[in-house]
Amino acid sequence: MTRPLLEVQGLRKHFPLRGGVLQRTLAWVRAVDGVGFDVAPGETLGIVGESGCGKSTLARLLLRLIEPDAGVVRFDGEDVRAASPTRMKRLRRDMQLVFQDPYASLNPRLTIEDTVAFSLLVHGTPRAEAGERARALLGRVGLDPRLHGRRYAHELSGGQRQRVNIARALVLDPRLLVLDEPVSALDKSVQAQVLNLLQDLKTERALTYVFISHDLNVIEYVSDRVLVMYLGEVVETGTAEALAQSPKHPYTQALFASAPSMDPDHRMDRLPIAGDPPNAIDPPTGCRFRTRCPFAMPRCAELTPPPVAVSAAHEVACYLYEAEPASLA
Repeated sequence: MTRPLLEVQGLRKHFPLRGGVLQRTLAWVRAVDGVGFDVAPGETLGIVGESGCGKSTLARLLLRLIEPDAGVVRFDGEDVRAASPTRMKRLRRDMQLVFQDPYASLNPRLTIEDTVAFSLLVHGTPRAEAGERARALLGRVGLDPRLHGRRYAHELSGGQRQRVNIARALVLDPRLLVLDEPVSALDKSVQAQVLNLLQDLKTERALTYVFISHDLNVIEYVSDRVLVMYLGEVVETGTAEALAQSPKHPYTQALFASAPSMDPDHRMDRLPIAGDPPNAIDPPTGCRFRTRCPFAMPRCAELTPPPVAVSAAHEVACYLYEAEPASLA
């Protein structure tokens, strides 16, 4: 079998909440708590969940933009956490991030061409070559370098800015692209254009994607496999088709049930999920979804349910499927 390009095991990040005159640590925000998964070469792994479930923190942990408290991240078999600064600089050529906000992630003082070429200059590429490659890549993402190359970020639309972000991420010829809500700030017509561009680029450049979004329609369209997060933990993983046709975890079922439908026979009579997620500073014991789950049992408050295989390549962390997983596939 092919070795995974990206391996994540037991990844954890808790942020201190400080207060008082001495700024002592009063509590911890459990943003990511024991997340693990693999991504095969050429695969698109979609990560979905409500706002505040830890998706963006996870993206930054994968690229070591923030240091994890515990866990292992391996890229092509190499431990990213153990890499020296020199080695980490080389690894960053292979792992790139496309940020959620296409305007806040661009330097307003740099022209678009200089923005795309900047990473090449940092890695020692001559300025003339860097400019040439930047112009070529701008053309590939649908921006005429003669028209847009000398403009600044505030002179572009949201879709054009996101194309610049994609070009900037691809200019170093990475193997892995982590996309953190890359189309959430765009209107629907522009979303479709950017998603189709990402699909074409993936095929052309043999890229591997970790695609983060809260939009189930987007996740279904781009993903091979889907990982569902709730309050810093993974509650279900499986192929995009399996999760769309037969979601198992009550939270995943509620996510799909809450998706808008144009069919009048499938309109919601009641909310599929009630209330807000619990506070990440003091999450519920055991299963973190139990306070909103209609099937909660006493044992759900005792221990976190382990992942259970309900079918091939489909796992769910829920006690409802523990007894006879084969009959529940």
